[in-house]
Amino acid sequence: MAGFVIAIDGPAASGKGTIAAGLGLRYGFPVLDTGLLYRAVGVTVQRGGGDPADAATAEAVARRLDPSQLEDPAFRTREAGEAASLAAAHPGVRTALRQFQQRFAQREPGAVIDGRDIGTVIAPDAPAKLFVTASPEVRAERRFKQLRGQGEQVTYDDILADIRRRDERDSARAASPLVQAADAALLDTTQMSISQAADAARRIVEEARARWEASRQG
Repeated sequence: MAGFVIAIDGPAASGKGTIAAGLGLRYGFPVLDTGLLYRAVGVTVQRGGGDPADAATAEAVARRLDPSQLEDPAFRTREAGEAASLAAAHPGVRTALRQFQQRFAQREPGAVIDGRDIGTVIAPDAPAKLFVTASPEVRAERRFKQLRGQGEQVTYDDILADIRRRDERDSARAASPLVQAADAALLDTTQMSISQAADAARRIVEEARARWEASRQG
């Protein structure tokens, strides 16, 4: 791994996307939200009349996916999140998308990548690793507000049920389950504001960067 890679993992609505974006701006690094790749696969399958839970269909879409077309607002809906979790459970889908993610991690002078298996599978040698989490209730409240802000008619109870269902599916799947890497710093944002979480993440990364630079000089 050539550049300084910041790998950020964690469950849905933990704040990892916001943290990743902030770190990208701070260091001038490109940012990849890998969840969008899986959301794109799930939504594309559904648009074709398929089921993201069907491995063969999801894998075929993943192999054809154009990662440059990830700005579709439909990829950020509640339904897209559920479709992504279903599609991501298939080993073939994860394999099809892995090469793109690993190429992204090779960018100079560095990159920020967030997802579910970045520190464990995509960039296991990343100099900076964070596992960002928060309580299911707080994450559900955040996602509820986000989706209502986008005009979706949702209830908090339904979103909390979604969060718990996705947590179980993401953590229990056989292919690249959501787990904290042994060398990742845990950042629990339950009691934190956005600015507090960003500051905490920055301190973790600064310490990791100092160690990384010292190792390169040595």
